[in-house]
Amino acid sequence: MATPSSTSVINAGEALSLSDSIVLGLVEGITEFLPVSSTGHLIIASHALGLESEAPLQDQNGQPLWYKKPSEKNPAGIPLTIKLAADTYTVVIQAGAIAAVVLIYWAQLIGILNGLRGQNAAGLRLLRNIVLGCVPAGILGLSFNDWIDENLFSIQAVIVALISGAVLMFAAERWRHQQPGTTQSRREPADLTAKQALGIGLMQCLALWPGTSRSMVTMVGGYFSGLSPAKAAEFSFLVGLPTLTGAALYKGYKSGPAMIEVFGWPHVLVGTFVAAISAAIAVKFLVSYLTRHGLGVFAIYRLLLAATLGTLLYTGVLS
Repeated sequence: MATPSSTSVINAGEALSLSDSIVLGLVEGITEFLPVSSTGHLIIASHALGLESEAPLQDQNGQPLWYKKPSEKNPAGIPLTIKLAADTYTVVIQAGAIAAVVLIYWAQLIGILNGLRGQNAAGLRLLRNIVLGCVPAGILGLSFNDWIDENLFSIQAVIVALISGAVLMFAAERWRHQQPGTTQSRREPADLTAKQALGIGLMQCLALWPGTSRSMVTMVGGYFSGLSPAKAAEFSFLVGLPTLTGAALYKGYKSGPAMIEVFGWPHVLVGTFVAAISAAIAVKFLVSYLTRHGLGVFAIYRLLLAATLGTLLYTGVLS
């Protein structure tokens, strides 16, 4: 993998090796649906792979590549860098993780389609709950995406989110154990009231703060709404489908072509495929694990990850 200087001309695929694609696909697929923050892991992975260069990139004709093209509002624009290209890459390969959830929860999605045809009342209620669960974060994300990118994407912010999320998870586990029958609850995501689904949607807004973990806040919201750990995870995965799809399409539209020029189609496809396989394994593991143990171990892991990032920041390895 080559790290370009400020005058480098980028040929498609030269900035990312095949092994880099596999590593990023694994990190994205495994951490996207676990309540541990994919952002924190991708920060470490990007540093380890040398994908942090802030030098502006040029195409083979010597023309600048843009993350955000110059506009009347921003005449200077934002040049594409290896770091920004890698950020776009990890969002785009979420398509693999999305595909994994679609395949695993195909029956529920068919139920939704039948609900739209008037043949499955539970499927229609599930669709309502998914919409209510993702609309608040979708509106805030579209409204403040640029501000979040410019002001909240820092290692310090991620560390704060990791610790805060761990505290919330410990509190949710304690609350769950105090509620009789919650672990054995047979309540389905379709059984949530509109108010409860909207409450989970409002909680998902917290995940706009990098490092919080979308899956973590929606699982905790499911806990507080009376779902068992496994069903809270299921609803989290389903609510994530439109949210992650929207993010992937948005990033892909804005800077996907330039990212592909830097990394090349083969590496995008490899990363997407690896993300799909690893996400499928992670989802199956998480549902099985939560049924027996709950969220506590993931809260501890978040604290360890926060300590690791803090150490790397303090020692100057990360900045």
